[in-house]
Amino acid sequence: MPWRNKEASSPSSANPPLEALQSPSFRGNMADKLKDPSTLGFLEAAVKISHTSPDIPAEVQMSVKEHIMRHTRLQRQTTEPASSTRHTSFKRHLPRQMHVSSVDYGNELPPAAEQPTSIGRIKPELYKQKSVDGEDAKSEATKSCGKINFSLRYDYETETLIVHILKAFDLPAKDFCGSSDPYVKIYLLPDRKCKLQTRVHRKTLNPTFDENFHFPVPYEELADRKLHLSVFDFDRFSRHDMIGEVILDNLFEASDLSRETSIWKDIQYATSESVDLGEIMFSLCYLPTAGRLTLTVIKCRNLKAMDITGYSDPYVKVSLLCDGRRLKKKKTTIKKNTLNPVYNEAIIFDIPPENMDQVSLLISVMDYDRVGHNEIIGVCRVGITAEGLGRDHWNEMLAYPRKPIAHWHSLVEVKKSFKEGNPRL
Repeated sequence: MPWRNKEASSPSSANPPLEALQSPSFRGNMADKLKDPSTLGFLEAAVKISHTSPDIPAEVQMSVKEHIMRHTRLQRQTTEPASSTRHTSFKRHLPRQMHVSSVDYGNELPPAAEQPTSIGRIKPELYKQKSVDGEDAKSEATKSCGKINFSLRYDYETETLIVHILKAFDLPAKDFCGSSDPYVKIYLLPDRKCKLQTRVHRKTLNPTFDENFHFPVPYEELADRKLHLSVFDFDRFSRHDMIGEVILDNLFEASDLSRETSIWKDIQYATSESVDLGEIMFSLCYLPTAGRLTLTVIKCRNLKAMDITGYSDPYVKVSLLCDGRRLKKKKTTIKKNTLNPVYNEAIIFDIPPENMDQVSLLISVMDYDRVGHNEIIGVCRVGITAEGLGRDHWNEMLAYPRKPIAHWHSLVEVKKSFKEGNPRL
């Protein structure tokens, strides 16, 4: 066989011994080979490939290493890497001109100044909701639906209150033709049985009524009466639409009624006639040194009838609230078959002075029912966060410590968000 005739190379021939390398004849042969150009080019290439030779300067080694790594990255990043589906929504918000494949990984230039973008930046205007249920209800409650002009006068001889409905101005249009057919209902609360109303004026937003209405009432009772005007739009084929209402709590607001006095009032937006639930009188007294708040329930008047008999069995429940949560509750005794109960009962809460700005009181007038659930007749609230008289009564109590401050409060309906476990007003 041909391969048998070839001599195998021995280790001694492949790797000459150290004595042979140091002989003068070997050195002479190596000097002759270095003079050959082809041999010299081969050796230079070999030197460049070697990364561990101590003869190569450090900066040269680093430059060669960076060159090799840069070439490797370019080959690896020629295609955009696949990403998981959970990043899809985030990429959707990135600028369209920003692609991974367009980034130059080979040129290590200093990063350019970052362009301002809207990603991750909080925009307060996006969190401002123009239509919130609570704000809409508040805006509707304060929305004006025109004005009404009327006058009051009291006839001492006949003991009659004379209400003169003069005119209305700038009423809203309720019909498709851009007009309304307005008329006015008049009540002298709390009596709703005596209801009087004006004539209907066709197709006008500025009607002139000029009608007088007489309410027999003793003069000493006028301070406890309220004038309620409800403005309606007449509809022949369906239910009449309510335009708004005016409630005059104090009949002596403009004068002593001895002479006729003209009054202008804004018509407040309403979708249904307000129901008079009655009033409650109670006093507030706070002792800062003892940290004791005393609420004395004095009496109620003109409560709404809840029973078939035309009466109620009322009692008063007082809840101590802190940040919308009920901490304690106490109640009075039950008064049977009456709409004008008298209690004169004191309810005491221990509240430190530093917590007086965080609490409020919810006063609920309840109708006791032996068989079913007790029903709420009406509620009112006093505290630093209350509105109207409830806030004023609370501030007056704090301004005059150790002195009982008594006021009448009108009862209002419970809001839909009211719950026994989390009462809110």
